[in-house]
Amino acid sequence: MENQPKKDIIIFDGECNLCNGVVGWLLKFAPEDLFQFVPFQSKYGQELLTQYGFPTLHLDTVILIDENGVKTHSDGFLSIVSKIPKWQRVAALLAFIPRMIRDYIYKTASKNRVKWFGQSKSCTIDFR
Repeated sequence: MENQPKKDIIIFDGECNLCNGVVGWLLKFAPEDLFQFVPFQSKYGQELLTQYGFPTLHLDTVILIDENGVKTHSDGFLSIVSKIPKWQRVAALLAFIPRMIRDYIYKTASKNRVKWFGQSKSCTIDFR
């Protein structure tokens, strides 16, 4: 029997500089026992993507898997931020922006993230 609470899983692009920066930020501000970070390029990331019906060759959104299910795009990001005590108010304020607008901004940044922030062959989380 496991006594440790299960961590929420965050699947992200381990070769994206923006994604790695966000993971680094989360490692700094989120409670240590809150998230498990899984690069989609890892074996476990590939298994999770397959299990939840996502493509395995590329990732265009952060994916949060928690006790409430799976969240992506701006809902996923806001759910992640809302779990960090010091950032809950910011997440609550951003949640007032209609999802259509939030997702448009999120998808635009996601589509251009490599062009704007670059790509790396190293990841914040060692998975190879």
